[in-house]
Amino acid sequence: MSYPRKAEKQISELANGLIDPVLAKRAGINTALLGCWDEIAGADFADCTRPEKIAWARSNEGGTYKPGVLTIACEGARALFLTHAQGELIQRINSFFGFAAVHQIRIVQKPVSQAAKRSRTPPPLKGEAARKLEDMMEGIEDDKLRQAVKRLGTAVLGKGRR
Repeated sequence: MSYPRKAEKQISELANGLIDPVLAKRAGINTALLGCWDEIAGADFADCTRPEKIAWARSNEGGTYKPGVLTIACEGARALFLTHAQGELIQRINSFFGFAAVHQIRIVQKPVSQAAKRSRTPPPLKGEAARKLEDMMEGIEDDKLRQAVKRLGTAVLGKGRR
């Protein structure tokens, strides 16, 4: 087992060191919260929610700390279920931070997950490219393998036409 040298750093550590101050200034959150959100939110809300920002309360009395309000983006009707479970979610968030960081959750309905791009099937090859692909597949006897090679060949040979 080898140990990293003291001068070496992981890219994630460097990236977090650059991103955390920006996130803290703009949104009041850090990359650790974003990275662990699936575990904090649980299986019910991990796929439909995303933390956006924590609004920390300003205190006039010297040094007194007040918990903040966490804004969570949630998709559609799942926001109603999140409203009912917000007490448990606040406890999970505070246990993640190790202190009472959040006392209230504000839910904003908006799309959270990126729409999955549908894979397009490439148009069938014509002319010389189709003949070339058929010549390449000449010795393949297995039907499933032949279909897979044809799909691959169509995608590869068809790219040059774009």
